[in-house]
Amino acid sequence: MNDTLEQLADILEQRKQESADKSYVASLYAKGLDTILKKVGEEATETVIAAKNGDKEQIIYETADLWFHCMVMLADQDLGPNDVLKELQRRFGLSGLDEKAQRKKS
Repeated sequence: MNDTLEQLADILEQRKQESADKSYVASLYAKGLDTILKKVGEEATETVIAAKNGDKEQIIYETADLWFHCMVMLADQDLGPNDVLKELQRRFGLSGLDEKAQRKKS
């Protein structure tokens, strides 16, 4: 499964070099972080609505859009899926309440 994320991350990096008129992702990069974040917000909202409606196929579709745009945001910030996966791995065996308490101390 992580291969898919790695493949997507590689493609998103390649799109940084492409022309904005030939690539949707390149056009997002060209428009800047605010546009990328707006797309993340829109996709998050659509995912919430799909979940609220209980349509499993639509939930999957919208979540894929959300993940995709989050990956664009990560790439824009010179981060990738492995950075997020490492953070999730760090949290294994850590109570959610303990993890939240640690954030307040940082």
